[in-house]
Amino acid sequence: MIGVIVGDIVGSRFEWNNIKSKVFDFFSPDCVFTDNTVMSLAICDALLENLDNPHELSKRSIMYLQEYGRRYPNAGYGGKFRDWLYSDDPQPYSSKGNGAAMRVSACGFLADSLKQTKEHARIVSEVTHSHPEGIKGAEAVACAVFLARSGKSIEYIKEFIIK
Repeated sequence: MIGVIVGDIVGSRFEWNNIKSKVFDFFSPDCVFTDNTVMSLAICDALLENLDNPHELSKRSIMYLQEYGRRYPNAGYGGKFRDWLYSDDPQPYSSKGNGAAMRVSACGFLADSLKQTKEHARIVSEVTHSHPEGIKGAEAVACAVFLARSGKSIEYIKEFIIK
């Protein structure tokens, strides 16, 4: 989780101003945590409470996403997700954006297998990003984390994700 948070903070100043260089100051006064940190922590907490209960994991994901999101309302959420955060009856909105992929690293870190990694990524993603492409993106990120944690090479991980 430290890597997720540091990466989010360091990259925050480049979100709308992409750079191609790998040479830059790691931290600057412009660096802040974003919605990606907030939502990653929410999903991590949901997973820590419900690793073995898929139905409860879905319910807890919604609960924690809304709770954390409302606690940090200015973290940079997209319009549809912001509406979802404040809904009394939050429903998936078929997004294929990167929001689900940005919050699933804990799925790959806490899972015992690739199968469990993908299942957790799907469950915590489909509460908002129910489009198949959104779910595939989330599964890819979570699997990359699991494989890296398992000692696989960058080349292996890349080939796995491509397939």
